[in-house]
Amino acid sequence: MEAVRHTPTENFFGILTGCYLAALGIYFMKAGGVVTGGTAGIALLLTYATSYNFGVIYFAISIPFITIAVWKKGWSFSLKTLASIAVVGWFEALNKHFLGDLQLNPYYAAIGGNILCAIGLLALFRHSSSLGGVNILALLAQERLGIRAGYAQLSMDSVVMLLSLTSVSAREVGISVIGVIVLNLSLAMNHRPGRYQGF
Repeated sequence: MEAVRHTPTENFFGILTGCYLAALGIYFMKAGGVVTGGTAGIALLLTYATSYNFGVIYFAISIPFITIAVWKKGWSFSLKTLASIAVVGWFEALNKHFLGDLQLNPYYAAIGGNILCAIGLLALFRHSSSLGGVNILALLAQERLGIRAGYAQLSMDSVVMLLSLTSVSAREVGISVIGVIVLNLSLAMNHRPGRYQGF
């Protein structure tokens, strides 16, 4: 199937929508005291352990992965990804301002938050962007090795879940694992070779 070329306007609104949904998903997870995988999961863990802002931590730990993206995926993808990371951090701060300190059931937060993140990621992938970090590695695994991005990311997210035990209770980590599985199965089923791809 021939790839569909998006207009700059379509890319802008597609990426903005993906960032909003991902940031809302992350906010849900913070409100339920659970975590997720990937770079966002590591940033969440560090916000639980420190007083630093999520967006600042998330942006800082994403930088090394951007160098890999430039090398393997080119400047267009890398700049869109860098912008997406910054916008997610900004939206996450806006969520705190407009939604206040929510308290959500951890099961609802983990499943609902990761579904929102999955839909956001799919929107970003369709517009040749990502949320950086292991997203980049997962996309490369699919493109170069034929391993579906969702399955590749799930294997890397398992490491983040183990690290979570240092900052979050075993119960919350167990609940978080359910959400991470939901996210990555959604990616594996919906983002794969032969399915719609735009650029």
